[in-house]
Amino acid sequence: MQTSRSVMLVGTGMRPVVAAVATLFTRMDKMKRWLLVLLCALPMLGQAAGYTQTRYPIVLVHGLFGFDRLLGVDYFYGIPQALTRDGARVYVAQVSATESSELRGEQLLKQVQQVLAITGADKVNLIGHSHGGPTIRYVASVAPELVASATSVGGVNYGSEIADLVRANVAPGSVAEKLAVAAASALSGVISLLSGGSQLPQDPLAALDALTSSGAQRFNQRYPEGLPGQYCGDGPLQAANGVYYFSWSGRGNMTNILDPVDPALALTGTFFSEPNDGLVGVCSSHLGKVIGTGYRMNHLDEVNQSFGIHHLFETDPVTLYRQHANRLQGLGL
Repeated sequence: MQTSRSVMLVGTGMRPVVAAVATLFTRMDKMKRWLLVLLCALPMLGQAAGYTQTRYPIVLVHGLFGFDRLLGVDYFYGIPQALTRDGARVYVAQVSATESSELRGEQLLKQVQQVLAITGADKVNLIGHSHGGPTIRYVASVAPELVASATSVGGVNYGSEIADLVRANVAPGSVAEKLAVAAASALSGVISLLSGGSQLPQDPLAALDALTSSGAQRFNQRYPEGLPGQYCGDGPLQAANGVYYFSWSGRGNMTNILDPVDPALALTGTFFSEPNDGLVGVCSSHLGKVIGTGYRMNHLDEVNQSFGIHHLFETDPVTLYRQHANRLQGLGL
């Protein structure tokens, strides 16, 4: 009993010291934890600073009925800002909303030359969506010395079955064609006016022809760089002209019930004979190194429209562009 009491008395007397030591060790543990968190965060901080900083400027190119900015809304919704925030130099081209791939390409070529003059860079990285795919391919083919890479997102590289359907059911010179052309011309005219591109020519029939399978085939015969050796395959990462080629696309139609455009894309998607994004078949989008075609995204999701609404359980479209900029950075582009 005595021994026990003595031990108890000693313990009671040392309690403030023990408590102080325990507090010290607790604080040291907290400091260690915070130090560990900081050390883990440092690589991430290093990644964020300059993560999208490419050697050459990035030029984004819109598709059919597209624009650079319309009433304050970007065609590539939130994407230029996400890229520039971490180091990229980004320019958004404005070409005709409805025209042939070649004419749009000539317009883009002039803007590429302007970007090079402004930045002092030797080349640019081109990223085109939808009809922007063939548009950037034209520039990469006729002026490869000005292009470091060409990336097609949901690009109409082998035509669209929707364009084929329209051409097959609307006879050339018919009243239906004239009405369709009038409606398309009016729409493209309004888009151009509101986006500041009213001086650009518009030709809906030339655009339709370019987007059909036969029109795309003729274009591909003239400008084959970056194309796969066979339909639905992978093309070369770097073509003989020295340009790096990439592509990705979605294979979803109705991806979010809150997006008002999704029902229309769900309908158009039913007319395809292959998986598609609502307007372009997955295999038709292939160009160069195919980064991915399994994304649950439709044609507008690919540019983060409408207003950033996309599939809840799919990669944010903006993330794909950021990752790609970092990919280009890793290749020294």
